[in-house]
Amino acid sequence: MMSKNPNLTLTGPDLAALLCSRVCHDVISPVGAINNGLELLDEGGADADAMDLIRTSALNASVRLKFARLAFGASGSVGASIDTGEAERAAKDFAAAEKKTEVTWSGPRAIIAKNRVKLLLNLFLVAYSSIPRGGTIEVTLENPELDAKFKIVAKGKLMRLPPKFVEISTGEVEEAIDAHTIQPYYTVLLADECGMTLGHGATTEELTFTADFIAA
Repeated sequence: MMSKNPNLTLTGPDLAALLCSRVCHDVISPVGAINNGLELLDEGGADADAMDLIRTSALNASVRLKFARLAFGASGSVGASIDTGEAERAAKDFAAAEKKTEVTWSGPRAIIAKNRVKLLLNLFLVAYSSIPRGGTIEVTLENPELDAKFKIVAKGKLMRLPPKFVEISTGEVEEAIDAHTIQPYYTVLLADECGMTLGHGATTEELTFTADFIAA
């Protein structure tokens, strides 16, 4: 049995509260934009512009909530499995809503343990945050049902390994985990629970994030 990462010290209530804060942070902006669009309509502003704002923001809020349901939520009963096709659709829709990153996905489609799907999507978010100005993300799944290996390659301008992810996964946590850093923390926690080890690498051309199954 692998030893638990010593940085994983949050209590259950604190973890739940911080994840809720993260989800709220992700959806409050598009929901606020919907409200702004409705106010424009009420004031008799440009109807076409207001409706475009509402449509775009509603789509953004919807895909973020669907992604969060898979990445952070229970997504079914305890011990449930999830189709990796759902994860692929959620990741591509998430990126498409912001129109700055292209996602490619390869590997067998399979029904796998939900924590592995959650780990895959959270590792995707870590990679996504590493290219804030957009670019490309390539997701590769190998043998997802058994000795799984996930590999995510990110390419873009001003790319960098997310420092908190590196700190939590391989170093010592110097500052308390908050709503801004709970997502990489949760990624490491999921890997620990799935019996998978995380890896990362960087070159001048790309960043690589991996999760490999550890044989007993």
